[in-house]
Amino acid sequence: MKRLLAMMAVLWLTMATMAQMVEPVHFSSELKMLGGGEAEIVFSAKIDKGWHLYSTELGSDGPISASFHSNKMDGAETVGKLTPRGKEVKQFDNMFGMELRFFEGSATFVQKIRFTKPNYDIDCYLEYGACNDEMCLPPSQVALVKAGKSPAVAATKAEKAEEEAVEEPEAKAEEAAAQADTAKADTAAAATALSAAEAGKLWEPVIDELNAYDESTQNSSLLYIFLAGIVGGFLALLTPCVWPIIPMTVSFFLKRNKERGKAIREAVTYGISIVVIYVLLGLVVTLLFGASALNALSTNAVFNIFFCLLLVVFAASFFGAFEITLPSSWSNKIDQKSENTSGLLSIFLMAFTLTLVSFSCTGPIIGFLLVAVSTQGSIVGPTLGMLGFAIALAIPFTLFAMFPSLLKSAPKSGGWMNVVKVVLGFIELAFALKFLSVADLAYGWHILDREVFVALWIVIFGLMGIYLLGWLKFPHDDPDRRTNVPQFFLAMISLAFAIYMVPGLWGAPLKAISAFAPPMNTQDFNLHEESVEAKYTDYDEGMAAARAQGKPVMVDFTGFGCVNCRKMEAAVWTDPKVADILNNDYVLISLYVDDKTPLPEPMQVEENGQQRTLRTVGDKWSYLQRTKVGANTQPFYVLLDNDGKPLNGSRSYDENLQEYIDFLQKGLDNYSKR
Repeated sequence: MKRLLAMMAVLWLTMATMAQMVEPVHFSSELKMLGGGEAEIVFSAKIDKGWHLYSTELGSDGPISASFHSNKMDGAETVGKLTPRGKEVKQFDNMFGMELRFFEGSATFVQKIRFTKPNYDIDCYLEYGACNDEMCLPPSQVALVKAGKSPAVAATKAEKAEEEAVEEPEAKAEEAAAQADTAKADTAAAATALSAAEAGKLWEPVIDELNAYDESTQNSSLLYIFLAGIVGGFLALLTPCVWPIIPMTVSFFLKRNKERGKAIREAVTYGISIVVIYVLLGLVVTLLFGASALNALSTNAVFNIFFCLLLVVFAASFFGAFEITLPSSWSNKIDQKSENTSGLLSIFLMAFTLTLVSFSCTGPIIGFLLVAVSTQGSIVGPTLGMLGFAIALAIPFTLFAMFPSLLKSAPKSGGWMNVVKVVLGFIELAFALKFLSVADLAYGWHILDREVFVALWIVIFGLMGIYLLGWLKFPHDDPDRRTNVPQFFLAMISLAFAIYMVPGLWGAPLKAISAFAPPMNTQDFNLHEESVEAKYTDYDEGMAAARAQGKPVMVDFTGFGCVNCRKMEAAVWTDPKVADILNNDYVLISLYVDDKTPLPEPMQVEENGQQRTLRTVGDKWSYLQRTKVGANTQPFYVLLDNDGKPLNGSRSYDENLQEYIDFLQKGLDNYSKR
């Protein structure tokens, strides 16, 4: 037992969380000679599972297309356009209103060139964009730098090319010099808003501070998961598959040992065995999926449809349509093993027998817990949830073994346990709609818009109240079942909740269910529409304005071609509460990492020990995101004070409305304390 617990602890401690910096596309480049004075510049990509790499020429209104650029092309010239090769996927995107083309798994882009001189010197790069279901990369580049002797190039042609290159009008040189002077003047004028020292301070990295906030947020989330597991365990106790087993098991230990102390020790061991079994189940789920896969589940449409169907099956089982049971031969074999063995192993096998026998009631509760926890993306979530579930399940066996007299006052088995199962069935059916809603939004079906979702929840919780009053019966209910006092009060709560949701059919915010319902923009009739637009698209200007107004800042790292950025703006920023906070309490700065506007002057920066040249506005904001907040995906939201220090943890793609409001409010609270 000690060895098992030690192994479990080691596995738990070796788990790591996801980093914000990702590199899902792995490129290589080469120059492939063709003969006849021509060659191909080949960019080959390997794409991580779940990501897609966009193809060429998608248009200015679409996401980032793959495109070829050259810094230097001496002794060579391009022939034709950049050509994509591989299995190209075509799919209509509702957000952009256009057909997109992209690659999954692998892709190749080829640019054909022709040599024009005996020697060539090529410095070029491919710019590309990539996304998954949650985030997008900023415009990224893969370079090719080559120099050498050109094959099969006529000397006369080379000489002619050299003569043409020498003829440079003096007027062009003077014009270029004038443009450079103008650019320097513009740069100096832009710098007057903040001094050099102040601007430099605003660009200082705050990665450690953000990680500290994110860690505390993660800890509170894990505590919530643990408490949810405990609640699930106590609910499982009240089912007809578990509750009747408690007195039989405790009586067995007391009769098995004449010494009450030994009986208590064995009962405690039995409870610990239950904890170990369920925690191992959580570990198996964690190790099978891993951190990145668990995080991807939250927005993956296929998985959400599967979860929806799974919860519907669980609900039908609790309603009495059928029972989800494991093969009886499993429990029989384990039971025989426990009888033929002795010591701690026999007790562990008895606990395993309980797990198998009670699966018809605990299975749907465990499944619901694992589904809900897995979609939160925490790598330790399933294990922690199962720990809470098992502790709650094991407490009665240990408690009644220590104090047998309590068994006399414990409620007797009866029809009330089936009522617990049916109520859990209604709750699982309601949560199934949440997962279907995620898939509906992803595919743009519009079969579960907000008013439809709210109407279904009104029906579900209304029927639950009617059932608790005894006006609705299921196959396993007693024919003479009467409503007792606890059921009456639960019925009142359920019916009141259903009535509370009725105004939501006409656009009422319904903050109590905002984290579960589809976004407000799917509502056909909405009385609370507000728009949010950033007044600043330059970091330094926005920070200077925030300092002058005495307001905190929300920096929105976004992109023109970022699909998930538009989803967040449509699903979350349209909420009246969010719109009010962003418009009135914050200075909103949106930095587009794919902005192709050239900088007045290229910026030379050092990153990871290497010199880099930033040529566009998008390059500049992408560099700021990487170095200041340690991330390279969009959307990415950071709350800052007027000195550029974080007020809360970071936030990325997540349409949970209430959590977004809490994120903004915590930033305001921390700003007021400074």
